[in-house]
Amino acid sequence: MVCSNSGYCIHNYISGLTTGPIMPARPSPTHPTMTAQILCRRDGAIATVTLANPGKLNAIDLAMWQDLAATMGRLAADGEVRCVVLRGEGEEAFAAGGDLEEFLTARATLDQALHYHGQVADALGAVADCPHPTVALIQGACIGGGLEIAGACDLRICGESARFGAPINKLGFSMYPGEMEGLLKLAGPAVMKEILLEGRILTAAEAYAKGLVTRVVADAQVADEAYATARRIGAGAPLVAGWHKQWIRRLQSGAPLTEEEKAASFAFLATEDYREGLAAFLEKRRPLFKGR
Repeated sequence: MVCSNSGYCIHNYISGLTTGPIMPARPSPTHPTMTAQILCRRDGAIATVTLANPGKLNAIDLAMWQDLAATMGRLAADGEVRCVVLRGEGEEAFAAGGDLEEFLTARATLDQALHYHGQVADALGAVADCPHPTVALIQGACIGGGLEIAGACDLRICGESARFGAPINKLGFSMYPGEMEGLLKLAGPAVMKEILLEGRILTAAEAYAKGLVTRVVADAQVADEAYATARRIGAGAPLVAGWHKQWIRRLQSGAPLTEEEKAASFAFLATEDYREGLAAFLEKRRPLFKGR
């Protein structure tokens, strides 16, 4: 597929405009060089990871996938982080998928494709395996690789005008199984077949009904709600949050717990946070958890 601006190719599918000229890339007044990058900032115990590719609806190129994996790895090792919010730059898109323009050179052969999508799967794994809770703040288009990233997060908060899908059947390629796995676990085979076989773009209300998103709020409130969610998570005991993620994943395997695992589920008994939580309750005050 020859396209001077892959982000806007996807935009045409989102809008239902499959005919007509492709809109050219537009310089961003705040990012005149239109650099594709992963941004990361900390506000206390809450980290924000931003997918930024101005002019391409935050389409994700290979370097961004690699940087996303590295960024999530650094945050995973940071014991001061209580929650990670993932979002797209601006309000037009969370991410409109992979940067299709790059596919012509970076994914042209089998070896390249295996390497490329192995890197994508690694990035999704880094999001899914993050020991800290993750919240996807979704505004606008959440398509293809963007949907995969959001699906790897623990919670997904979106605005009413958000749109979801993976219309890659219109582009002639299939979703890599390593990328499909997370969405399949999230939404189930029936929803995955609907998304991939029809290539239809879902509204926020449809995505919520199908279990793809956690909460839908007014567009003007989505950022406030996502960060309020992160603060609620951050106010809890961080070790407990990590254990809850661990046990939910373990129970999804379907295998019965061993006696050792049952005993390990009470590891909280030896923590300072457990003693602090009980003391705060009895003293009618807010707990001050330290992750110990």
